[in-house]
Amino acid sequence: MYTTFFGLNEKPFTITPDPRYLFMSERHGEGLAHLIYGVTESGGFIQLTGEVGTGKTMLVRTLLGQIPSGVDIALILNPQLTAVEFLTAICDELGIQSLKDQSSAKSLVDALNRHLLEVHARGRRTILLVDEAQNLSEDVLEQLRLLTNLETARQKLLQIILIAQPELREKLAQDSLRQLAQRVTGRYHLEPLSSDEAFSYIDHRLRVAGALMEIFEPAAKREVYRLSGGIPRIINVICDRALLGAYSQESRTVDKVTVRKAASEVSGQKVKPSPLRWLLPVLGIGILILAGISLWPNLLGNPPETGSPSIVATVDTSSEQTPLAEASPDQVAESSIPDREPPMPKVDLESLFSSYTDSTGYGALLARWGVDYEPAAGPACSQAAAAGLRCFFQRGTWNNVRQLNRPVVVTLTSESGESRAFALTSLDDEMATLTLADGSVAMPVDQLTKYWFGQFLLVWRPPNNSYEAIGPGMRNENVRWLRKSLAEIDPSYLAYSSDADFFDDELQQRLSAFQRQHRLKTDGIAGQITQIIINSILAGDDTPRLTSKN
Repeated sequence: MYTTFFGLNEKPFTITPDPRYLFMSERHGEGLAHLIYGVTESGGFIQLTGEVGTGKTMLVRTLLGQIPSGVDIALILNPQLTAVEFLTAICDELGIQSLKDQSSAKSLVDALNRHLLEVHARGRRTILLVDEAQNLSEDVLEQLRLLTNLETARQKLLQIILIAQPELREKLAQDSLRQLAQRVTGRYHLEPLSSDEAFSYIDHRLRVAGALMEIFEPAAKREVYRLSGGIPRIINVICDRALLGAYSQESRTVDKVTVRKAASEVSGQKVKPSPLRWLLPVLGIGILILAGISLWPNLLGNPPETGSPSIVATVDTSSEQTPLAEASPDQVAESSIPDREPPMPKVDLESLFSSYTDSTGYGALLARWGVDYEPAAGPACSQAAAAGLRCFFQRGTWNNVRQLNRPVVVTLTSESGESRAFALTSLDDEMATLTLADGSVAMPVDQLTKYWFGQFLLVWRPPNNSYEAIGPGMRNENVRWLRKSLAEIDPSYLAYSSDADFFDDELQQRLSAFQRQHRLKTDGIAGQITQIIINSILAGDDTPRLTSKN
């Protein structure tokens, strides 16, 4: 629902354990190292514990994707079984057939022992991995201990890894299970994320999902951490709901208020702001009172004489002034020359806010692509997606907009705080053109800058009508498109390859050179910005361009 609106390829905060989204915090790295140790060593138990939602199952899925050759895994996901049922499940996982008596623990253990000896003779190892091990009964735990007695003269035949909630530690502390506890050769407890790790975790999952902008405001991330306690699963639930909330409000960013509403909805209880929210104003008032007391003697003195310097600094906010971020040294020097040339005419943009709606801006943008925008039919980006187009939302400068060279919707904010989405269809160094419902209006870029804080949205058509970041190791038609496009831009680059649809090292080097040439992030991955630049360079006359004068 909200993925297209935010420019995402998929939902970033699902609670399904997907190894692609593994965030390797310091704690998760150590936890995975313990699991790998359990796979590579033999004998005894390896124990990994953690609170609900800390990422234990994610580590297990990651481990399963890294199992070396020569290792067999028996994975038990539902350990709430009797001892006989548990042994049967192990045999089923290992493919042990032709059991004479499946109701006898001895028969099952004998069959398992024969199998382990056979695979050991072939140079293979066997790992038993039990998830949710806190649910194991004492009888099953005792049976697990006995399985560690299956061995040759030199090594154990079965390595056991237990993944569990903290209750397992309490259970193994019982005197009746002390023999099992003594055989645990490795223990690690997975703690929740720290605040910095939680912020990086949110950014990481958004990047994996294809985000190319900051969606969660810093204050929103802090609120997510406060409400989740750093537990990844709770972070996922809150963030997913917050994205849905921002989408319903047609907001391109998630603020802390939206996060609190999301947390209230998922918990079923009203979430209160942090006490610091009220503490800081109180401290501020106290500081002002103290400052007033210190200044009181001066206030009782004589007023300053006429002509004395004022304590109030005056800032020139004239619309003709060139912003320092975009002004060259020559421009700054020339600006001091009075009456160099007549000022450009001003446009009363404030008057447009009352009569202009966002649908007008989105409609003007989509019309350039031949799409009839219907406000009642849903978000503009959803309608664009139905036509094979993709929205790209970004925060940047006028130079960024010029470089992409596409008509865009810019978010302008009036002096009263009202925001509107205006269609920007032409832009050069001095003038910009906004398309309105009944025509267009040209105005100086410097004047427009007063109302613009860097937010813009463009529409583009991805190759093969499906966007994905194109990176090393991939093999598909998008790789073929990238190779062919780079060859068209630079004839010295030969696009032909026996593996034209494979992203090899040579293609990555060529792409990195292209990115450096165009002052893009040089990461050797063709993300949205890189693809848009390539698309703009090679696009035909039927592709809308920002510089077109219509």
